[in-house]
Amino acid sequence: MRFYKIPVFLANEACPNMCIFCNQYAIASQEDIPRPEQLPGLFDKHFHTFKKPERIVEVAFFGGNFTGLNIEKQKKYLEVALKYLNEGLINGIRISTRPDYVDEERLTLLKEMGVSAIELGTQSMDETVLKICKRNHTPEDSIKAAELIKSYGIELGMQMMTGLPGDNDEKSIFTAKEIVRLGAKTTRIYPCLVVKGTELETIYNNGKYKPQSLDEAIKLSAKLVSIFEDNNVNVLRVGLHPSEGFIRGEELVTGPFHPAFGELVRSVMWYQRFKNSTFPDVEEICITVNPKCLNAAIGHSACNKNWLKKKFSKVVFKTDKNVSPKEFYAYPC
Repeated sequence: MRFYKIPVFLANEACPNMCIFCNQYAIASQEDIPRPEQLPGLFDKHFHTFKKPERIVEVAFFGGNFTGLNIEKQKKYLEVALKYLNEGLINGIRISTRPDYVDEERLTLLKEMGVSAIELGTQSMDETVLKICKRNHTPEDSIKAAELIKSYGIELGMQMMTGLPGDNDEKSIFTAKEIVRLGAKTTRIYPCLVVKGTELETIYNNGKYKPQSLDEAIKLSAKLVSIFEDNNVNVLRVGLHPSEGFIRGEELVTGPFHPAFGELVRSVMWYQRFKNSTFPDVEEICITVNPKCLNAAIGHSACNKNWLKKKFSKVVFKTDKNVSPKEFYAYPC
């Protein structure tokens, strides 16, 4: 069964304020925001790219504060998606929103319109960090919203950011543990980047903010992914999507951006597993992993395999679907 997502990016739509790190207009202009009547064409375009007949398809409204839209606009977007849901063409509808824009009235509408998952832009569970970043919501808002969403039988997702102004590793780990405690089923981890046109760019240029280094962000994210996976929270994404603007450097000022950030994080996690394990005393080693973990185990640019080659004259990776994704077997070739 293959999972496919149809993203509908509503850049900054209905956001009540501009957080100091955010400038989604630099990534997607107002002209890029699809109108409800354009959704069938967008959906059908995606359907043509889906190759697997055995699939799960989800429509995801991202990029803005969906529940901040007026009720009629929410309905217009959701009516299109609900039609596809009722016809069996898609299997779910996902939205993202702010914790302070979740209440019973909004959730009743979302439930009636077929929404199956809500992701909260939690970002941090530290009150000081939220204030510095001008999020204009509190950790208590996130807690209340999370409990309400679960009470409606809607899947809860909670997104977090690392390296925010006023943040540190301990606060990020606390945020991750709170996301686990609140019963989130999914999460996303985004390192904070300094984007052009943001207040954070001014703060950075004035020498009052130091972003994480790429190495720091990778190592912290590896710890966070481990916390989530150990508690059965599905990590949907680690690192921002490598948009063309970020790759060319047009929007990015500085910060821990890498187009393969998630792959680097997984590579570090496997490096740590290998480093903390005892291998047989042989010259040639075979390592069997789950097929889904093969690339991460070998490592980005074969970094883990090359590290192992310092210990063994020959390193061979094999796969076995019966091996747990968190385990590996090492034996003489």
